[in-house]
Amino acid sequence: QVQLVESGGGLVQPGGSLRLSCAASGFIFSRAGMGWYRQAPGQQRELVAEITSYDTTNYAGSVKGRFTISRGDIQNTVYLQMNSLKPEDTAVYYCYADRVSNRYWGQGTQVTVSS
Repeated sequence: QVQLVESGGGLVQPGGSLRLSCAASGFIFSRAGMGWYRQAPGQQRELVAEITSYDTTNYAGSVKGRFTISRGDIQNTVYLQMNSLKPEDTAVYYCYADRVSNRYWGQGTQVTVSS
């Protein structure tokens, strides 16, 4: 079955960096659109970044220029490099995969930006 396992979250100071990873299995990764959402306490889940199977990317305005999404089709992994982190980036980050009209989700990884 489809599995998405996120890693790389943690506590970081403002201005710091983190790299999230999402390891995928159970489907043909190279044909799937992938991306990241996040959800802060009391707020709706919002799109952070997405990447198509053709490597076209899209970012939320709040992270553009600071975050970079990429994919490794050999490793079956999607990455989110997060630089210049701000306290408002604090949230649970969820990986997703779009495949054959279905969207699959990971379990989430906590990112906390605080001094």
